[in-house]
Amino acid sequence: MHGLSVRWSLVGVPDRVADELAAYVESTSHARFTGMDGLRFKVWRMRRGEWFEGTYLFVSEQERADFEAEFLAGVAEAPGTRIVGVPPVLVEAWEHVATAEGWDGFAPTARGER
Repeated sequence: MHGLSVRWSLVGVPDRVADELAAYVESTSHARFTGMDGLRFKVWRMRRGEWFEGTYLFVSEQERADFEAEFLAGVAEAPGTRIVGVPPVLVEAWEHVATAEGWDGFAPTARGER
């Protein structure tokens, strides 16, 4: 499996931007990626005032490459770019080594625990 990380800097942006990103994930982005062909999972991660990131794991290198090319072609109009106001500071492909699932299992959610 093959991963991709896309990260926007939140340094110096108003705190409301983090709230807008979380609302976008809950209302739109989660549904877009749920059940997506070629995608094992996507995790949205954030450190308020620092960064916001989409972390993807694809079933094949080709699925990742296709998604990455499509994303980069439209990066200026990507929802994260529009909300944050600047393009991502990192778009990084990586190799998946292993995944462990804890006893409590994996629970897909549109809104993280707060």
